[in-house]
Amino acid sequence: MVVVKTIWFDLTPVLGSEWMCFSGGGVDVLIEDSAILPFPNASFDTVAIIAALNHIPNRNEVLLEVARVLDRNGCLILTMLPPVLSRVWHKLREPWDCDQTERGMKEGEVFGISSREMRVLLEDAGFSVVLRKRFMLGLNAVYVAKKRSSL
Repeated sequence: MVVVKTIWFDLTPVLGSEWMCFSGGGVDVLIEDSAILPFPNASFDTVAIIAALNHIPNRNEVLLEVARVLDRNGCLILTMLPPVLSRVWHKLREPWDCDQTERGMKEGEVFGISSREMRVLLEDAGFSVVLRKRFMLGLNAVYVAKKRSSL
């Protein structure tokens, strides 16, 4: 038997109230700063950051915190658009996405992260990229990273 437990982090302070619809209308934990997670060391086997790392100004600290809460053989899964495409995507969505007009881009946020920069961020936090694969017509990329101590 496989037991899967998902913990939804409330990103409403960062992403706005529309985020709630993705979490099924509820969350398990309200987190104001994702660089300070209220979980013990090695408490997760997988952490996913989907299309969001560029919107986290303190991304270096967040990745270090992810490394702390991942168990020894833990896996980090991220998706990210490259910067040029991210700028175009945000501009195209602006008329229909209130997050683009209400919240805008805060200090420290960036439009996408290049593959090279993503590798540097992950390596600086103690991860090694074990897979990078393009999807969505090759426009987006998924990264799978493992803690270097587990390789």
